[in-house]
Amino acid sequence: MSAGTGSSHVFGRHAPASHVIIHVSDPHFLAGGAPLGGRYDVAESFARTLEAIRTVHPHPAAIVVTGDLADLGEPDAYRRLRAAVEPVAAELDAPVVWVAGNHDERPALRAGLLDLEPTEEPITGIWDLDGLRLIALDTSVPGWHHGDLDQGQLSWLADVLAEPAPHGTLLAMHHPPVPSHLPLFDILELRHQDELAAVIRDSDVRGILAGHLHYSSSGTFAGVPVSVASATCYTMNVARPSAEVNGMDAAQAFQLVHVYPDTITHTVVPVTDAATGDYFSEAWLTRMSALTPEGRLEAFSRKPGR
Repeated sequence: MSAGTGSSHVFGRHAPASHVIIHVSDPHFLAGGAPLGGRYDVAESFARTLEAIRTVHPHPAAIVVTGDLADLGEPDAYRRLRAAVEPVAAELDAPVVWVAGNHDERPALRAGLLDLEPTEEPITGIWDLDGLRLIALDTSVPGWHHGDLDQGQLSWLADVLAEPAPHGTLLAMHHPPVPSHLPLFDILELRHQDELAAVIRDSDVRGILAGHLHYSSSGTFAGVPVSVASATCYTMNVARPSAEVNGMDAAQAFQLVHVYPDTITHTVVPVTDAATGDYFSEAWLTRMSALTPEGRLEAFSRKPGR
């Protein structure tokens, strides 16, 4: 069983995923555990997120956090985030991939999360997840909130992608290379997208994981699917007219990324305490797995009285 496969129950045409990745974004931690904007308890909402992560999969291939790790780039904020995440990652035996966002400060992030020299160098990396290659890009621009990729990162990425990986490649970045329907959000979009498209088009890149928007979204870029995870701190209330969309302390979520040989799925996981039914269970799965395929269809697919 490959990294992060999980359940071995197979009732349909697809074998279990070869890899399962936890995609989290925008925790926006502050020093001293201060509330974000004086109102959002980001440490508490992130703690609930980590508890949910513990339950959705016993051994994910990686936990990827796509930027805005700290709101003001404070060293203590990174220390607090690291103290929260690393025990959970150790429990799940999963590496953590930290991605820089526009609210992050590279020197403090490098020192506080990666034990590197506190410089302004871009924070990039490559992870081999049992044949699935994960590449972290740094779209942050020191002193600014819009995103960009300079020629150095683009050339480096092209060199890496020249050699395909056995299960293909995922890119993790903060600023998504897809449009937002919200007014003025394009001011903070990713620059040099045409140059990035030229690098990844016809490569083995199978998907792009991003954040930044504080709401879940998806699209395509250079023929590659893009999945934007919502935030764990606060989310945008996109149910309102676009010109009136603002943040709300609700609908926090992360995503479960299942990698199959021929597709990748991205499941939004709401972080909520809502009551649920109890029809499906491990005992139910065991009963179903003991049946023949015809028996499973009869037990679960046939409508009553038909």
